[in-house]
Amino acid sequence: MPDCLLPNSTAPAVPISAVAAADLSARMGSLSAAAASWLAATGFAAAAGEVALVPDAAGNLASVILGLGADIAGASLLAGKLPGAIPAGTYRLDSGFASPALASLAFALGAYRFTRYRASATGMRRLVLPATGGEDIARIADGVFLARDLINTGANDLGPAELAAAAESLARRHGAAFRQIVGEALIADNFPLIHAVGVAAAPERAPRLIDMTWGEADAPKITLVGKGVCFDTGGLDIKPSSAMLLMKKDMGGAANALGLAHMIMDAGLPVRLRVLIPAVENAIASAAFRPGDVFASRRGLTVEIGNTDAEGRLVLADALALAAEESPALIADFATLTGAARTALGPEIIPVYTRDDELAGDVVRHGDRVADPLWRMPLWQPYMSLIDSKIADINNAGASPFAGSITAALFLSRFVPDAIPWLHADIYAWNPSTRPGKPEGGEAQAIRALYALLCERYPA
Repeated sequence: MPDCLLPNSTAPAVPISAVAAADLSARMGSLSAAAASWLAATGFAAAAGEVALVPDAAGNLASVILGLGADIAGASLLAGKLPGAIPAGTYRLDSGFASPALASLAFALGAYRFTRYRASATGMRRLVLPATGGEDIARIADGVFLARDLINTGANDLGPAELAAAAESLARRHGAAFRQIVGEALIADNFPLIHAVGVAAAPERAPRLIDMTWGEADAPKITLVGKGVCFDTGGLDIKPSSAMLLMKKDMGGAANALGLAHMIMDAGLPVRLRVLIPAVENAIASAAFRPGDVFASRRGLTVEIGNTDAEGRLVLADALALAAEESPALIADFATLTGAARTALGPEIIPVYTRDDELAGDVVRHGDRVADPLWRMPLWQPYMSLIDSKIADINNAGASPFAGSITAALFLSRFVPDAIPWLHADIYAWNPSTRPGKPEGGEAQAIRALYALLCERYPA
């Protein structure tokens, strides 16, 4: 459980209530004369995210009021602003929150601090969890914090080997089986695309496939695949320096897969979980793969390299092919795959792709419910021609500047048989600026929505 959350108890805690702008007058009438006068004197208007610290007669903090503004439907994560607006201490949600569970989670997400390289200068703000649902709130926050910590870590401290160590630590924590295939063994075990992308890295940063399994063998099979490019120079199609600044986050798909895996295992969902992470560094050296090269893939399709900076879909292709070999009930992959996804939907809304209409509807519905927004995008088959190759079965990038996120998803779709339910999330894994519950830096995206879906389909 994160330090910012406390199990439900009767210990003293400052109450936090929420009020919409339209309800402020009625709320003022229910307060003591002193409290109402204080709010009036300070100009509190219950604007969205506005926080009032209400003192008692002795000048001590008696309560906190959070403004919800006019858009109550959009206020679900506003409680995430509280940790940055209240003094250190212990708090408890009181009244006015439509979903105390989501508000509690938002508080925790807003309290997150990355302290590996610099200690936090502020005291701890702790929230007492609600009487019901507290364990689930804590496990979701733990999973998000795990993903954020991994993404925020510098690439000098988180290469493929360190990412594998983090996965192995999670496996030990939950009693899962763990193995990895490293370096030249990838060729022997038929993962040629993972090997090709990662072979130019230094020996201590050798490419690998991380493979973790958990749960009863006869339970429904759920497989998560996460893109684990621990740093992406772009390869020989080198990125400009400005585009390389955030490339430590190119393993954000892997971090998100591990965060979701924690939630599933900690909740004890009755599934057989498998997590596959192709972990590589896309480096520049004499062994680097080149534009125009052609490689076989695990599924047997040959791939022409149109751009070495479209490496994520290559490593995912081999991992997806492996995932499909045991015909699971669901394959879900997470990848910081394309800038085109951000151009289309920005950093906050995640495009998802699937052939399964029911799966699409369910995951988007849960994303709306838990404030983890997703938007279904089309696997538009006519665009498959944009990644045609004249000499191989498919090109990893093609020559067209159009529909980049869609063509990337179409590329991946060639490695998952139509009969297998599959979901692809083209995530950003980063908050470019701080918003309530979302501090600037690494972020978990799409995994809270998918966890809610899995809890509905496979209740513990």
